[in-house]
Amino acid sequence: MRILKINNTEIQVEEGTSVMQAAQMSGIHVPNLCWHDELDHFTSCMLCLVKDQKTGKLFPSCSVQATDGMEIVTDDDEIHEARKTALELLLSEHVGDCEAPCHIACPAHMNIPLMNRLIAAGKFDQALEVVRHDIALPSVLGRICPAPCEGACHRKSLDEPVSVCLLKRFVGDSGQMAAKVSAQPTKWNIAVIGAGPAGLAAAYHIRLRGIHVTLFDQAAQPGGMLRTAIAEEVLPQHVLDDEIEFILKTGVKFLGGKSIDPEEFATMQKSYDAVVVATGTGAGEQQPFGLKATPKGILVDRNSYQTDVENVFAIGNALRSSRLAVRSVGQGKEVAFSIWQYLNGKTLTGEPRMFNSRFGKLVSDEYSEYLKESVPAKRIVPGGGGREGFSADEAIAEAKRCLHCDCRAIDNCKLRVYADEYEADQKRFKTSDRRKMTKLNTHSFLIYEPQKCIKCGICVRLTEKYGERFGFTYIGRGFDVVVGVPFHEELSNALTETAIRVAKSCPTGAIELKENGSIGNVNADGEETRTKYES
Repeated sequence: MRILKINNTEIQVEEGTSVMQAAQMSGIHVPNLCWHDELDHFTSCMLCLVKDQKTGKLFPSCSVQATDGMEIVTDDDEIHEARKTALELLLSEHVGDCEAPCHIACPAHMNIPLMNRLIAAGKFDQALEVVRHDIALPSVLGRICPAPCEGACHRKSLDEPVSVCLLKRFVGDSGQMAAKVSAQPTKWNIAVIGAGPAGLAAAYHIRLRGIHVTLFDQAAQPGGMLRTAIAEEVLPQHVLDDEIEFILKTGVKFLGGKSIDPEEFATMQKSYDAVVVATGTGAGEQQPFGLKATPKGILVDRNSYQTDVENVFAIGNALRSSRLAVRSVGQGKEVAFSIWQYLNGKTLTGEPRMFNSRFGKLVSDEYSEYLKESVPAKRIVPGGGGREGFSADEAIAEAKRCLHCDCRAIDNCKLRVYADEYEADQKRFKTSDRRKMTKLNTHSFLIYEPQKCIKCGICVRLTEKYGERFGFTYIGRGFDVVVGVPFHEELSNALTETAIRVAKSCPTGAIELKENGSIGNVNADGEETRTKYES
């Protein structure tokens, strides 16, 4: 046995145990990218650095065995900075988008590529779940949104962007989804003032967390300007009514014909756990509420939407005038997260945004690579005209035009998780033009994107261990070395026995199952969870 100290705690481990394994046995996580439990150490990523307290020297914990008398520190400022540098060196050569450009450009931050994949597979109900995770009014916005996401679509470089809004409208109209709350009921009660797009979205997403919601509006019917300012031929009333009914069926209580005066507002602050102002009227009419405002609108924290009054939040056109309903709907989702933090006594940070690798525009040499996962067809025009929307066949055909720019490992890429944790700067060591993206897509259910590879060697060692005839190997020398299939063999021949094992072991999104994806849901405790979709 070997006796050592890790973070001033004495532990005993068997001879031959690495320092990293010793730390893990003590319940201490040491970050790593090239380590794999089935394989010997490789010492590639240098993320598992720890410090010898006696000498002050850093060393990779995966490759050094624990010895008697060692005193190890697993985290301090110097170690943190060294790990951050290691990550930034890896990121300097990593080429790939974590989130697709359309995903980022959507004001509601909807997972558009996953919606597209599910529509292309004919899974319309699951596609609707993806949409409603971020957008409470898909059929409505599918008719009126000016589609900023389409302006960012990579497909635009080839011919025309994917018709995201028409696809969203299609699943909103055609998909089936139960109006239910899976989270456990809570003791909290929230008031939302204003039943326009912002207020409806806020009420919906707050209610999904098991919180009781009362929605107030001075009009007799909910909908705000969606009901009064948009022509029937653009947004039929029955479409708006159906989507509002879905929201109310979750248990949101609506009180119409109710104007809130300053005295009632003051009472609300005391009788409700929190109040959301979503009146859409701008600052002028909010001054009687006593909220700090400018001529443009109520002042709020830009991340949490909290006003100068602790339990009062404001969203939508109450902040500033905008005709972009999708922005108001997105803020409704985001304020629900902030309110959940507030009610649980947590620091208000707003809805989290993880580290996001981005490589910019496609170049012409990459068009053919991205078309490997798409189809060459031109943008589909609905047979009945834009006002009629897509048929099922048209929606499937249009969804197949998606280039799948997002990373399939978006929720479990260790490189992304650590880059976010250490606040890594992807551009710090950038010294040359980026490498061109390529995709090996000949495998029936796997795809390999070499430019996302960090050369950890896990796939090389696994395919060797399990006796793949070709497997993966290192090709080239020095800085030009890449991981690939030897002898120019096809990917389908390289991974015959170990395909799933390799995909699940890849610490980035370089090797992934083609049809993976997930959306967030709220569990019984009101926290975010992930639901996996695999075809």
